Amino acid sequence: MSFYRDLREVLRGPRFRRLFATRLISQFGDGVYQAGLAGYIFFSPEQHTTAAQVAAAFAVLLLPFSAVGPFAGVFIDRWSRRQVLLVSTLAKGLAAACTAALVWSGSDGAAFFATALVVLSVNRFVLAALSAALPHVVPRHKLMMANAVTPTSGTFAAFLGAGAGAGLRLLGGDGYAGTALILLGAGAAMALAAPAALTLGRSELGPDLGEQSDRVRNAVRNVAVGLADGARHVWSRRPARYGLATIAGHRLAYGVATLVTLLLYNNTFTAGGVAGFAGFSVALAASGVGYFVGAAATPWATARVSADTWIALLLGSACAALLVFGLPFTPVLFPVAGFVLGVVSQGAKVSVDTMVQRHVDDAYRGRVFSIYDMLFNAAFVAGAGLTAGAVPRSGESAAAVAGLAAGYALMAACWAVRARNLRRGEPAPTPRGG
Repeated sequence: MSFYRDLREVLRGPRFRRLFATRLISQFGDGVYQAGLAGYIFFSPEQHTTAAQVAAAFAVLLLPFSAVGPFAGVFIDRWSRRQVLLVSTLAKGLAAACTAALVWSGSDGAAFFATALVVLSVNRFVLAALSAALPHVVPRHKLMMANAVTPTSGTFAAFLGAGAGAGLRLLGGDGYAGTALILLGAGAAMALAAPAALTLGRSELGPDLGEQSDRVRNAVRNVAVGLADGARHVWSRRPARYGLATIAGHRLAYGVATLVTLLLYNNTFTAGGVAGFAGFSVALAASGVGYFVGAAATPWATARVSADTWIALLLGSACAALLVFGLPFTPVLFPVAGFVLGVVSQGAKVSVDTMVQRHVDDAYRGRVFSIYDMLFNAAFVAGAGLTAGAVPRSGESAAAVAGLAAGYALMAACWAVRARNLRRGEPAPTPRGG
């Protein structure tokens, strides 16, 4: 079934359409905001041009709000998810406007990073609530196609937002006023998601607290206990556990790839500044197209082969693309590698999202998806941080690219063995995170 057929199928549900609109508007604003931040932090003259500086910026922007994930999950499993979406989108818009004001005043210190962290931290509540709410608006048998079209369409909306932000930067230049305008526009888009969330009923998105046991009720009252409970629950569900390990491995590799790409466009392919940002945006756009293709192909592929086989094929493709298109280190071929990694990233994520949703109880979904988000971002930062000292300022590191290819090959082999053993009815080994 094609992406468009899947989209038409799930759009028949009015409650799905409302949740879908909330996602698209919110993630479009996220894309505009991220474009403003990326241009200001990574491509402003004299800023963040070494591997260590890029990795440090990733850590400041991603690690603290990754820690919010487990806390978000506990509350998403306790509070009305509609209310979480409403309050969080409004809070994001306000914090984004504060960031714009700080940039306008020329501030790029602790206050600037603190407000950026607020925006990104609150976004954990939005994304986790959207994922946890999805099974409430589509039938169980349509979850695979819903996972193909909703997060992917959201990612595509974010890429469109990033493109809009990049266009504004090209028009406004590298100055404070241009960046402030981008961030203010992002805040307005984020806040517009709140009216979309209000079209859903307060209790339509769960959680189903009436179905919880006393043990779960006690768990949601304590954040630390709730996190441990969610981790134990997902550990007991093998497909979900294996999927999360693979996503962590992929994001580790993706962090290295992003660091290398930023350095190449900032120091090797261009002289940095607006030219570097424009070149990096081309690679980002190629990756965005890959996300769309990966989402469109996954329901079709998993209707013909098992999800385990599909994941193995995706990871193997990432290995080949890095060796063929990444190692030459040319601005012509590098976006092709980005496209393939985009296909792999979204194809694997759609498959793993579905595994988690099908094998995790609703009372735990918020916590599990928050753990998922935490792994998603922490692994990305770890990948950039672990290789920062080994990657030169130019970004040209054959060893780093070859290491990424080897990691993808190992994960692909583990999933291929698991798929073969499942076909034979044998115990399957745990795929490793690379």
